[in-house]
Order: sequence, then C-alpha cells, then structure tokens
Amino acid sequence: MGAPEAFTTTTDVGHYIAGAVRPGSSGRRQPVYNPATGKVARQVWLAGTDEVGAAVAAAKAAQPAWGDAPPLKRARVLNNFLGLLNQHRDTLAAMITAEHGKVFTDAQGEVTRGIDIVEFACGAPQLLKGDYTDQVSTGIDNWTLRQPLGVVAGITPFNFPCMVPMWMYPVALACGNAFILKPSERDPSPSLFMAELLKQAGLPDGVFNVVQGDKLAVDALLEHPDVKAVSFVGSTPIAQYIYETGARHGKRVQALGGAKNHMVVMPDAELEQAVDALIGSAYGSAGERCMAISVAVLVGDIGDKIIPRLAARAKTLKIRNGMELDAELGPVITRQAQERIEGYIDLGVQEGAQLVVDGRGCQVAGHDGGYFVGGTLFDRVTPSMRIYKEEIFGPVLACVRAKDLAEAVKLVNEHEFGNGVACFTSDGGVAREFARRVQVGMVGINVPIPVPMAWHGFGGWKKSLFGDMHAYGEEGVRFYTKQKSVMQRWPDSIGKGAEFAMPVSK
Repeated sequence: MGAPEAFTTTTDVGHYIAGAVRPGSSGRRQPVYNPATGKVARQVWLAGTDEVGAAVAAAKAAQPAWGDAPPLKRARVLNNFLGLLNQHRDTLAAMITAEHGKVFTDAQGEVTRGIDIVEFACGAPQLLKGDYTDQVSTGIDNWTLRQPLGVVAGITPFNFPCMVPMWMYPVALACGNAFILKPSERDPSPSLFMAELLKQAGLPDGVFNVVQGDKLAVDALLEHPDVKAVSFVGSTPIAQYIYETGARHGKRVQALGGAKNHMVVMPDAELEQAVDALIGSAYGSAGERCMAISVAVLVGDIGDKIIPRLAARAKTLKIRNGMELDAELGPVITRQAQERIEGYIDLGVQEGAQLVVDGRGCQVAGHDGGYFVGGTLFDRVTPSMRIYKEEIFGPVLACVRAKDLAEAVKLVNEHEFGNGVACFTSDGGVAREFARRVQVGMVGINVPIPVPMAWHGFGGWKKSLFGDMHAYGEEGVRFYTKQKSVMQRWPDSIGKGAEFAMPVSK
C-alpha cells in the first residue's frame, strides 16, 4: 500500500440542509485543528437556533414521503450508499486522521465498522416485518406493525466521527425516519462527506441533514417539538443531561456515556497474548475510545510477570503523525485534552501510584506543535485513586493487583461505569463464571475490545447508558420505530347489542 493522500482542504465546514451545503448564518465560527501539527486547518460554522429550525423543517417536510416508501426502496438507496462508502473509504479515513489524529490504519478500521451497520440496515425489509395472529378471538384478527417516529436526531462525539454516526442514521433511515446529525465541532468534515454520498446514492433532499455546532445547537434539538427522538454518545455528565432534558421535552432518548473498562488477567492467561491485547486496547487511538482498556486487573502472580513486558512495549511505541503508515500512536484531539491527560498523570504520582512509564512531554520530530502524549503505565493503583475512578480518555493504563477472581469481579462490579470488560484466561469455568457474574454490558473473553457486531447492538450498564435500548442491531430498529397493534373484525362476525363487560377471547 502506498502512502495515503492527506486531507488538506481549507474550506470552511458548513451545514447540510435540504440537500445542499450551507454556510453558517449565526456569525459564530471556531477553528478546526490538525492535532498532529497543532495548526488551524479550517473553520467550522456553529449553528444557531434558526439553522437548527431550518434543518428540522426540511426533515419534517421530507419525512412523510420517505416514511411511506416501501422498505425495499429505502434499502436500495442504502445499498447504493454502501457501494459509495466502499469506493471512498480511504478519503473518509484521511479526513478522520486529519481532524481527530488517530493513525490512518485505525481510521480505516473505524470506517469499516461503520460500513458494517450500513450492511445491516440494508436488511430493513426483514427487520420491519410485523406479527400477525389469525382468529385471535372469534372473527377477530390482530397484527402489529412498526412505523417510523418522524424526525430524529443524533449527537455524536469527536472520537469516532464516522462510525458512531453510522451507529444511528443508517438504521433510522432504513426505518423511514428523517435524520439530523449534530457531529462534534472538533472533527466535522466527515459528516458533510457522508451527506454528499447519501445524496449521490439517491436519498431525497431533506431526509438527512447536518447541523454543526455546540451546546446551543444541542439544546435547540432537545427542545424542538418536531424532533421525536435523540441518540447520543459522549461523556456521562452530558449523557445524563441529554437524557433528562430530552425526556422532559417528551422525546425518546438513548444516551451512551463514559467508561472505565477493565481487563482481568488471570494467572493462567497466555502471557504474550495478554500483553498484545493490553498494548493495543490501552494505547490504540491514543486511548480515545469508549471501549479502550484503561484498567488492567492483574490476578495472583501474573502482575510481576506482565508489568516488565508492558513497560518494554509502552516505551517502544511508534508515535507519529497518523498519516505515516507505521504509526502505532497518534496525537490526542486538542491541546486541552493533552493538558488534561498529563494532569491525570501528575495526579497519579501524587496519589502514590507507581509510574512505570511516563508519557508526559512527548515530542515527535517535525511536529513540535502536535498534541502528543506517550504511552503511560501505572502499577499498584488502588480503587480509591482518581486515576482509577475517573475516565482519563488518553493513553494511560492503570494496573491494579487482585488476589483472586472474586476480588477482580468485585472491583469491576463496584465501579460506577459498566461499559466494557475483558477477561483473559485459559480456564473455561472461569470464563463462564466471569461472563455471568460481571455487571457490565459488553464482555470479552480473550477479546480485549468486545464491540458487538452490527446485528447485535452496542450498550453498557450503570452510568454508561441512560435509556432502555442499545445502539444499532434489532434494538436500534425498535428505538427508531413505534409499534402499532391493529385488531380487526367485519360486520358479519359482530354480535348484536352493547357489551359492558371487559372484552375477552371467545
């Protein structure tokens, strides 16, 4: 594979409303940085309430015809979109690397996992079938169907500017809804590119819209009476705010929050496999994944064996501009993120954790202004420390010692987050017990990042999810549709006279 073509466009990033790109009219803009250089790459317009209102109006006008279209017709548009995504996946990946900083190969993986959801959504006709009962009572039939909600919105995070929106809008569109995307203002370009591909695929104007923006745009979507549902992925405090505010305004809400994912390493784990898994899952994407492993729970004597190996690998990570194909670790998203992560490393030292590998002050040749943090490793972390309790969202791995499986499971279950967890072991009985007992939504057995496939659905427990339904999969179909039950009979089967008793099957 040759060197990928970098995304270097300097054009301002606007909104996408009613099938066309629009510059902002609010007068508010903010810079979009290249995290590898620390330089401003372009500007993004921030929507005001008028622009959000225009997007909602366009969606509301377009949705009835789209919702009335046969599911197969909608699926064919998505199938066209799938083909275009496969053609342009490297363009999308380059946009992600340019604005988020993750290495290009990781960005390619992000696009691929998003494409998985589109492939799933192409099966909409099967997913939207209802249920039918003949002769539920004498002369009466009963069936259920699922119908679109109308206009729905997705508010998505900076760490997956392509994949996480694809957790939402392909399923929402397949179900007959119109969709408004509010992506992160830190890496907004992929959203407009996906909108253009949808138009090329044959999606009617207004069915998919993008509003760039900050809290003002978010609140406008949450408060707008024509927005029937909101999906969100981000930090727990904001997830809770989205959930509470949306519910107060009568909306259906799924809000996925933060994480502190543990990986339990049992004494019988295959050592080198466990090391590989921890290095990849803790430091991949500079730790800016909601499914990153940020805590290793080392059971029994495995800690003394694994720490030196982890340290050696962390010290030799290839930290580069993400467009270099041999890069293993790129920059974090912003200067503020870099400072916050390094502040947590300072705090860990103050709290008494053993700093085995220090990633502070990381410099990359030719990229002096970049927001780089090296792979950081702490040992002897305790549950009372803030670096254990709080989501750092950077390349920092905290190692905790546990005497046995029961203590390890207790640690995981007592944490306020319950997004993802992994257990590395060669013992089937341990694996089974762990999977059954752990209070976490997504579990990996010898799998470090157990992100479910497109047809299974994504979601955590406890403070990692607000709402009842997980993202994508069949739960996504249920979220973006409402069930209607129809009971039917005809005059020749209706008896004479009013009935005042509760109707029962006869």
